[in-house]
Amino acid sequence: MSAVLSADVSPVRADYRHISKLIRPAPAITLGDAVLKWYDIAPAGEPVPCDVQVLARGSLRAAAESGSLALSDELGFVILHRCGESFYFLIVSTWRNDNEVWETVWAKNGEGEVSFRPWTLEGTHRPTFCVWELGAVWHEQQAWSRFLRSERDAESRASYFDDVFAGEV
Repeated sequence: MSAVLSADVSPVRADYRHISKLIRPAPAITLGDAVLKWYDIAPAGEPVPCDVQVLARGSLRAAAESGSLALSDELGFVILHRCGESFYFLIVSTWRNDNEVWETVWAKNGEGEVSFRPWTLEGTHRPTFCVWELGAVWHEQQAWSRFLRSERDAESRASYFDDVFAGEV
């Protein structure tokens, strides 16, 4: 059996302490013809600062206008995740091919970075969502499944957008 299953090896650092965070919905954002729900994720006592959210929204709008973020006639959601004192992930997720979630990941690391930028990684095995982000993703998976089982008319789209999550993860 693998050593990772024994008591001698752990995939989690010994000094890691897991905390709860809050998911807070914010107004949706429209990027061209795409409409996306918005979630901020951060520790309860350290919410995403307003100026960071404004910067994130501006970065996405500029990317959509320039064509570097290519979205059209899509529905989905954005996660702005405060990962530490001054590191943020900005995850744009849209529903494509009926039942698939597609994502574009941006990041901002520290006060020295004046905008969000695409987050690129080498290699084939890459991170997707962390445990806190999965709280919003799980809710969105459930909301999208309800939408897919609906008439998928204008009323159903409005119901999908009214269906947001707020709470501790």
